[in-house]
Amino acid sequence: MHSIRFRFFSFLAALLLILLLLLNTYPLISSRDAVYEEKRSSMAAAASVVTSSLSGLDHLTRQSVAEVLAFLDISGYSRILVTDREGTVIYDDGGPSGGTVQIEDVLTALRDSKTIFRSRLSEAAFSSSYAVPMSAQGVITGAVYLCEHDSERAEIIYGIQSRIRVLSVTISLAALLLSGSFVLALMRRLQDLVRSMRVVAGGDYAYRHPIRGQDEISELGEEFNLLTERLETTEKQRRRFVSDASHELKTPLASIRLLSDSIVQNDMDSETVREFAADIGHEAQRLQRTTEDLLDLSRMDDGIGFVPEPSDVSQAAQDALVLLRPLAREHNVRLSAALDDGCVVMGSPDELFKIIFNLTENAIKYNVPNGTVDLIVRGTPEAVEIEVADTGIGIPEADRLNIFDRFYRVDKARSRATGGNGLGLSIVHDAVQAHGGSVAVGQNKPQGSKFIVTLPRATEEETGI
Repeated sequence: MHSIRFRFFSFLAALLLILLLLLNTYPLISSRDAVYEEKRSSMAAAASVVTSSLSGLDHLTRQSVAEVLAFLDISGYSRILVTDREGTVIYDDGGPSGGTVQIEDVLTALRDSKTIFRSRLSEAAFSSSYAVPMSAQGVITGAVYLCEHDSERAEIIYGIQSRIRVLSVTISLAALLLSGSFVLALMRRLQDLVRSMRVVAGGDYAYRHPIRGQDEISELGEEFNLLTERLETTEKQRRRFVSDASHELKTPLASIRLLSDSIVQNDMDSETVREFAADIGHEAQRLQRTTEDLLDLSRMDDGIGFVPEPSDVSQAAQDALVLLRPLAREHNVRLSAALDDGCVVMGSPDELFKIIFNLTENAIKYNVPNGTVDLIVRGTPEAVEIEVADTGIGIPEADRLNIFDRFYRVDKARSRATGGNGLGLSIVHDAVQAHGGSVAVGQNKPQGSKFIVTLPRATEEETGI
């Protein structure tokens, strides 16, 4: 498995290799092609002048051709050759005259009446040749062959190419050094981030990765620190939850054990035994409710939701009121309700019942004698609101941000006296969120508390009505 460093250097090396190939081939090819075209043009012009001048001669001889060429002052060519239509050499400044030409391009020009240009670049020079037929009144009378050997331009091109190679090597080495330094610095920062991850993975959630710079890696480090902060918060909540849950379960279990030991070890009359048994029943009921609440919260934490269905909030409120009216009479609290019709949401009737039941039960338990609890369900075009207002002891401003935390109690002594375990509002909060709603708490004038739950109203498409 190759590292990122290896892959980066491999990519950079391949990129540099491609650039070097282009840099060392394209200038040579383009300059060579430009010289080729210039050679073709200049040799074609010179050959055209020669053929036009020679075509006016009645008879081609070495002397007459030499006189014409001297008059035209054709120079710069390593060889000028003129033949008649049979391929016999009439004039050749690079060899004897009188023999039959052996140059294939000249023979082709005579036979096929074609112009043939050739040029190639070697390390020594540009070697170019141009063969063109001569004609008079549409009849081939001979051929002209020009040959040039240009070492000056070849030397210039290869000199430029040599300097380009030196420059290419220098640039490549500099690029490799700079990119290597950059990659090493980048890898060190990534390795520091990996070490930070390993520290946090080892359980040190309080550790924070040091941030340097303003680039993407710094942004990644900031996101890592935010994640670590959330993990630290979650871990603290988990530990507190385990501690509080253990305490909540331990207290009724200890009471049950103490009461049962008292029954077994002491000689009691039947009336006292019944009282102790009733107390055991109350503690068992408290233990059962705490266990059920923990199971509900665990189910929500695991994302085990419900299948949404059209649910009437007012009907859920009526079901809760049936069970809560005896509790209200027991606490000498007046319970009133104002429930609008048609308040339908997409949700779970059981979860809606728990929301209303827990809020209203708390309002009753933490009220004052002769106090009131008002339960209101009202609908708006976009939402359904559940309002529970009481005239009880109220919630201090400093505690309102924490009341939805698990096992949190404003008045711990009174909460235990009323049988509360600090889980009811947590269940309300999670159930409301599962319905896509929100819950807010404030002060009820002139005294008490007011909870307002807002749930999205079901649309006609969802209800089918």
